[in-house]
Amino acid sequence: MKKIKVLAMALICAVFSPVKADEGMWLLQLMQEQNLADRMKAQGMKMDVTDIYSADKVTLKDAVGIFGRGCTGEIISPNGLILTNHHCGYDAIQQHSSVDHDYLTNGFWAKSYQEELPTPGLTFKFVERIVDVTDLVNEDIKKKKVTEAESFGTKYLKELADKQLKKSDLKGKPGISALALPFYAGNKYYLFFIKTYSDVRMVAAPPSSIGKFGGETDNWMWPRHTCDFSMFRIYADKDGNPTEEYKETNVPLKVKKYLTISLKGLQEGDYAMIMGFPGSTSRYLTESEVRLRMDGTNIPRITVREARLGVLRKEMAASDKIRIQYASKFASSSNYWKNSIGMNKAIVDNKVLDAKAEQEMKFLEFAEKKQNEDYKAVVSKINDYVARIAPLQAQMTYFSETFRSGIEFAGYTAVNSSVEALAKALDKNKKKDIEKALDGLKETYAEIHNKDYDHEVDRKVAKILIPLYMASVPADALPAFYGTIKDEFKGDFNAYIDALYNNTIFANEKNFNAFMANPTVEALEKDLAVQYAETVGNKYGEIAGRIEKASGDIDLLHKTYVRGLCEMYAPTPKAPDANFTIRLTYGNVKSYDPKDGIHYKYYTTLKGVMEKEDPKNPEFVVPEKLKELYAAKNYGRYALPNGEMPACFLTTNDITGGNSGSPVMNGNGELIGAAFDGNWESLSGDINFDNNLQRCIAVDIRYVLFIVEKLGGCKNLIDEMTIVE
Repeated sequence: MKKIKVLAMALICAVFSPVKADEGMWLLQLMQEQNLADRMKAQGMKMDVTDIYSADKVTLKDAVGIFGRGCTGEIISPNGLILTNHHCGYDAIQQHSSVDHDYLTNGFWAKSYQEELPTPGLTFKFVERIVDVTDLVNEDIKKKKVTEAESFGTKYLKELADKQLKKSDLKGKPGISALALPFYAGNKYYLFFIKTYSDVRMVAAPPSSIGKFGGETDNWMWPRHTCDFSMFRIYADKDGNPTEEYKETNVPLKVKKYLTISLKGLQEGDYAMIMGFPGSTSRYLTESEVRLRMDGTNIPRITVREARLGVLRKEMAASDKIRIQYASKFASSSNYWKNSIGMNKAIVDNKVLDAKAEQEMKFLEFAEKKQNEDYKAVVSKINDYVARIAPLQAQMTYFSETFRSGIEFAGYTAVNSSVEALAKALDKNKKKDIEKALDGLKETYAEIHNKDYDHEVDRKVAKILIPLYMASVPADALPAFYGTIKDEFKGDFNAYIDALYNNTIFANEKNFNAFMANPTVEALEKDLAVQYAETVGNKYGEIAGRIEKASGDIDLLHKTYVRGLCEMYAPTPKAPDANFTIRLTYGNVKSYDPKDGIHYKYYTTLKGVMEKEDPKNPEFVVPEKLKELYAAKNYGRYALPNGEMPACFLTTNDITGGNSGSPVMNGNGELIGAAFDGNWESLSGDINFDNNLQRCIAVDIRYVLFIVEKLGGCKNLIDEMTIVE
């Protein structure tokens, strides 16, 4: 307990001093304890920190939430209107699109509530309350209700969250759930009460030629000209309570907080603040763990995704149907394919390994001075872990990229579960159980052959990835179906894959119906797809088991190392790694110089869109209506003082994946843009923040509103916002 108290002092004790860096994805609940207000005000914040977050009143926190499964969104009107990124809304836009209603290509604009589209499966989540439960966890460890290692685990943390929810005044309230998570590698624990709204409707989305302008080419790059936004709306019952799904009687939610929008513009050096849900960072890794990330995760990911994306590019270019089906999958896959390439390059260019090595030397000196034996030994023990885990990590990444997110047919989790249930029911020969199991098998077939799946495209992907996996891993990492290819198909991958995709139970409706008419255990056992799924599942379990065994007490080692680093850097506060919980980052609008002789201005304009236009390249097509507006300079009140139309801008805020869609706010807490990307030169930032190069790329709110009003014709949306000029 004494060590934990020391850590608490290290985390929250800080003296004010001007700082150059804007590093830090700060916990709202620790802002006052860590004395961040002085730092934020020194950089231009004009509001009181208690108006950003307070446990006792409505604050800016209540206007920001989790959009969907991995983005941030903010409320921009009293009627539950959400602003997020176009790429965050991409799944929903694609879900509503078809060849006849191609909202991806043409955009979507609702001129009334009645035109807004229900989007099944889409949610918006608010953080209702944050509670420190560190003492509860430590007490459970002390009383041996849980081991220190188990305190990191999902099982224990879920039980803790459920128990606290039952004791809370929020128990039984519609849409409320609780989530407990470790911070600072398990040195602190917080409980989040979440309110989930499940009736979220699509309101507005620009054409992809605007919302995704620049595509893969411009992704992670500056200068940028992407109007990366979409709009949705939260619906609730008449009392403002969440419902579990769409209901015709639901009405737009009357929110307790929404953001005022500023058209005042921005200048270099202006204060910028971002609140959102960054997904994952790894700032406390050792040098050896950074190398593990490069070789064990990034290189395998790049290799497999590059191969799969090559297939998808060709197929999507040849068919509008395939383009729409695979649009979201392609965008999701290519995003972190390019990120992994950029991260490995930036780690080298920015000398991250040298910085980590230097930190470890300082830490060892600190440990010697403190005469702390745990601190002295911890880096060496982490290095031993890396040596054990490195080959297994590469195998698991190749496996996951190939069989979990690459090849879609006969996904082993769903197939194995439904087949096992049916086999057991057939063995027992109980009619009721058989009927239930057959219904489960129908669900599995429907899950495979969903509206965004094309059997022939996936066959082509499999013909690339299955041989690639074999060439990338040792023989003991191969699922047993590779033996079938060798023995029964004479090593002919194409012949095996064609048999898999043509002749098996799940291959097509004809085969599936024939099996359903006469289901037998023998037919299941002989089926290639069932064998494929079973052997892939078995190999996953085997590799995962090896990794678990090799990992040893790595969580406890990280806990020790992070505790020591926080003590070493005290009284300067340190932020915990991101874990998709609400955070705040502060900084300034700022240009940068990536290389000798190159200067990047802090903003771009619509002129750059026209300069990049290439009608032969689908990534750089410019809609005719936008060209007409540009030619007429018809920008209304959204133009710069010199008459130009602002597009995007740069800040020094510390963001990562999950922050997409986050509000960028000025010193008064007014919305000036939406964050959507980071810059290429600093893609090592998730591991090591670079004071000089790290930049957040945001779309200017004036560009968003210009597109909504002038191109989309949605004055109705503009009128429900609160705008200051």
